[in-house]
Amino acid sequence: MAYNPRDKWFLKAKEENFAARSVYKLEDIDRRYKILKPGMKVLDLGAAPGSWSQYASRVLGEKGRIVGIDLNTVEVDLPNAVFLVADVRAVDMGALMLKAGVSPPFDVVMSDMAPLTTGIKLQDQERSFELCMFALAAADRFLKSGGTFIAKLFNSQETDVFRAELRTRFKRVEMVKPPATRSESRERFFVGLGFMGGAKAAKTARTATVDVAEESPPPG
Repeated sequence: MAYNPRDKWFLKAKEENFAARSVYKLEDIDRRYKILKPGMKVLDLGAAPGSWSQYASRVLGEKGRIVGIDLNTVEVDLPNAVFLVADVRAVDMGALMLKAGVSPPFDVVMSDMAPLTTGIKLQDQERSFELCMFALAAADRFLKSGGTFIAKLFNSQETDVFRAELRTRFKRVEMVKPPATRSESRERFFVGLGFMGGAKAAKTARTATVDVAEESPPPG
């Protein structure tokens, strides 16, 4: 099937006033694992154009709080969210959040970050892995005990490496390909449930159970 930038997910997002079709990837993940709940505090890395925050905002309600960080400005206006323009790889996020009047820890750290693709497969995969590791470092620092981590990774030889990193930190790890993901895409989404602490603390927590879900079939 030829690539169609205006597929049914794109059209649905426009109809429902979401900033991007990627919202339905998070919606699918949330429905599977019941992650987001009213009143939670969420850190959204790679937030632009804002669809993940839009979805989270609706679930969290007026008592919830979202901090979104991206290199690009997020144009959506949400009553329970603050968006910061910064490079997560080169900024002290703790200081940035303090300046914005938001205090960790977060119930959920989620990352839809992706590199600017070059068309060079191995290079793009390596950059995707690096961004996932930056997101995981943020979770080590800002995620509360028992919290949830979500991250997008380009499927590659690094997939097992990233899964292993998650296993040391979370009680349960899942990998999924939501139906809204294009059939030809190498995107996979990792979900870490039940945060046990950062890398150092996790070294002694080797009893984590890991359930890797079967990937969802591509949309018909």
